[in-house]
Amino acid sequence: MRQSSHHRMRSIRAIGVLFALIGLLAGCSSVAPEDYAGQTPTFVLEEYFDGNVQAWGMFQARNGEVRRRFRVDIEGTVEGDSITLDERFIYADGERQRRVWEIERIDEHTYEGTAGDVIGTATGKRYGNALNWTYTLALDVGDRTWNLQFDDWMVLTDENTLINTAEVTKFGFRVGTVTLFFRRSEAMAAAQ
Repeated sequence: MRQSSHHRMRSIRAIGVLFALIGLLAGCSSVAPEDYAGQTPTFVLEEYFDGNVQAWGMFQARNGEVRRRFRVDIEGTVEGDSITLDERFIYADGERQRRVWEIERIDEHTYEGTAGDVIGTATGKRYGNALNWTYTLALDVGDRTWNLQFDDWMVLTDENTLINTAEVTKFGFRVGTVTLFFRRSEAMAAAQ
């Protein structure tokens, strides 16, 4: 009986050490928006989304399977430090959805935003060519609503092309990934 208790204590300590190591490794490998300071071209949200932008994207489950494909038409309106993004989604299965973001530039690097299906306030940090945007989205799944956490990274690759990847989690567990490619309409018209 005494040896069993000792063995359990050693197992608990080993598990504790394992979790501490995982936490340490995760902390060492995380990327911060400041890591992109000085990268070009400089991504300024209110400049990029002032006007019409189109995007194409997909949601992949955690096993890599593509579950949804979609296109988004975005109309951006900028007034001072306020940005309104009227997003109209068209999914491959014909479903349509609309999300309207109200975004405020707080300072040179910080943004905050709200939308009808976003819980609380989204926050973003921008440095160089990248923006890290985090928020909780209320997503209807069947007859239930899931609150999913999004950790978005937007990277401007040239003045008209923006790539966005978002890790989607629930209770800290990865649900899947969203990938989007944005293109400003002026660039599309010039290419034709």
